[in-house]
Amino acid sequence: MEKAIRARVRAGDSVAFGQIFEDHARAVHRYAVRMTGDQALAEDVVSLTFLEAWRLRARVDPEGESLRPWLLGIATNVIRNTRRAARRHQQALAKLPPREAVPDFAAELTGRIADAEQIAAAKAALEQLRPAEREVFALCVWEGLDHAAAAEALGKPVGTVRSRLSRARSRLRELTAKELVAARSAKSTHPPEKTQRTGICGQVTGDRALAVRSIKETNR
Repeated sequence: MEKAIRARVRAGDSVAFGQIFEDHARAVHRYAVRMTGDQALAEDVVSLTFLEAWRLRARVDPEGESLRPWLLGIATNVIRNTRRAARRHQQALAKLPPREAVPDFAAELTGRIADAEQIAAAKAALEQLRPAEREVFALCVWEGLDHAAAAEALGKPVGTVRSRLSRARSRLRELTAKELVAARSAKSTHPPEKTQRTGICGQVTGDRALAVRSIKETNR
């Protein structure tokens, strides 16, 4: 079925491309949310991904099994470009005079999360991964792609994907443990006040420590 749609997309059939959007837009959006932590930005990523996919439709492999790796690969490039643009924007803002501080009420919400420390530690650990490791982790663990599909998405050899994923998992375990120790040490030295700011990412709910295992492993 998808092979027939691939041929139609390559030929510029907008109806077939609309079917591709219906089939894969949710997966692209989920991936973008997890990579950016921003729902609104993720929606922009989806739009840009499918615009780029339409522009590159002639590159669709007519014999492939699924278009999801190809679309997630495009989304990865869109996110990279978005982050570069965001860094340039932040650099420009840094040159402006500082604004008056505004109270952050998000801390009241984070206090309701039982594993807030672990979430914050996992978020900090994820941010310390190299971008290439974070991308492989997101594709293989969050999106459930196998090594071959992730390699297709990133345009890298399967061996590279496998080694990056292994390294990402090891570093996440190590970095998360270090962040937890540091956070608890700081907490014991400086008892928290009524409201305490805790870093939180909207990418994954629940125990973020489980993120270091693949989806297949956690579903056993």
